[in-house]
Amino acid sequence: MKRHSVFLSVCLLLAVANVFAEKPNIILINTDNLGYGDLECYGSKVHRTPVIDQLAKDGIRFTDFYAASPVCTSSRAALLTGCYPWRNGMHEFDWDGSVLRPVSPNGLHKEEITLAEILKEQGYYTACLGKWHLGDQIEFLPPAHGFDYFLGLLYSDEMGDNIKGYGWPPMPLMENNKVIEAPAILETMTERYTEKAQEIIREHREGSFFIYFPHMSPGSRTEPIAGLDFQGKSANGKYGDTIEELDWSTGQLLKTLEEEGLSETTLVIWTADNGAPPPRKMMHHGSNEPLAPRVRYDAAEGGLRVPMIARWPGEIPAGVVCEEIATNMDLFNTVVNLAGGKVPDDRVIDGKDILPLFRNDENEKSPHEAFYYYFGGQLIGVRSEKWKLLVPLEKPLIQLGMGELGFSVSGRYNRLFGDPVPVRLYDLNTDIGEKENIAEGNPEVVKRLTALAERARKEIGDLGSPGENIRPPGTMKNPTPRVLE
Repeated sequence: MKRHSVFLSVCLLLAVANVFAEKPNIILINTDNLGYGDLECYGSKVHRTPVIDQLAKDGIRFTDFYAASPVCTSSRAALLTGCYPWRNGMHEFDWDGSVLRPVSPNGLHKEEITLAEILKEQGYYTACLGKWHLGDQIEFLPPAHGFDYFLGLLYSDEMGDNIKGYGWPPMPLMENNKVIEAPAILETMTERYTEKAQEIIREHREGSFFIYFPHMSPGSRTEPIAGLDFQGKSANGKYGDTIEELDWSTGQLLKTLEEEGLSETTLVIWTADNGAPPPRKMMHHGSNEPLAPRVRYDAAEGGLRVPMIARWPGEIPAGVVCEEIATNMDLFNTVVNLAGGKVPDDRVIDGKDILPLFRNDENEKSPHEAFYYYFGGQLIGVRSEKWKLLVPLEKPLIQLGMGELGFSVSGRYNRLFGDPVPVRLYDLNTDIGEKENIAEGNPEVVKRLTALAERARKEIGDLGSPGENIRPPGTMKNPTPRVLE
């Protein structure tokens, strides 16, 4: 009887392991500063996104998916390493401030293990096409972090020599470690990245490929830049033009997969690195509705909760809407496991495997007991199930510092702190806009989530107080600009 039970258990484990038996190709699209409400399938009335909407109909759409940070550098580091940015020192920088700037001495440490490195070990051809933003020195570039090929920009699309007084070079377009164009012709970027992705799909159709596609769009500019064929075409000005070009780009990739017979063997993931920037008095801008809005590049719900769609025909059920909590850190564990790799066990990895959510397994719940809201190094709040607790703060950080460099588009150069704020509790199922603070009537919930916040402070860290399980960023002396030779 005992032997029979062991045999059944082994059979069950093998069956579970083979639910996704074939290693898929992976295309991971990570857009820049795109709002929760910027796609039609998430409620937009001003952007036409038929391709992305169909992608959601053909796969799974998450309603409660979070980026680990409300700004680019730290969010992208979290996605590629599966860790909260505090863990690997990518949350804030003495020299740069909130995000990495040109000619920075900082970047993603060479000892960090990226998604690309693990997939490369599993036989994948790995490519990064788009905005990197994890360091512009050679030792920090994509080829040093597991990518066989890189075509893209090194930082945000507004950080060129048009910003005077900092010694920044003309915006470089890189191919691997070489500048091939400066200044980069930004109107052509999305089209060129898309064409290169199509080329890679065709060239590597017989093998396995991982295309990490971190778009520069919609971007950080007050007036985003779309391709010439899309300018003036949307109902939401220049911002909307970039959204509709992203939809076109997605369509081109899906069309190429279909032409090459790869649709059913390719997992396509579509998300954003953080929410849309605050309107900044612009007539046309992104939308984070119906979430609590951003005032600056802050950690409001609209800064961290982002769209996420995944499609894998025949493996991920079509038409699923998932309301469980998941994060961009989870994509690390999920993709590593699908590729047959091993999640590192020599360091803390915060991501979780969300394959059961992809499968829409019956009664499957989020693997996260808690998700932590960080703004730079400050712990702002915690979410557990439907509850969101914003912790009481004597000095709430409302704008990150700009470091020793001193660069600030807004004209502010130092960290900006606000007045003291009390504890606030919201039921996001019934109050997604965070209108009613119900902390007073739910003391046990406040107590439980406060304990979770204390655990995060101890293990990860809080402003001015590093946690127990953290690692340093990469640093170097005498950084040099990337220039056209």
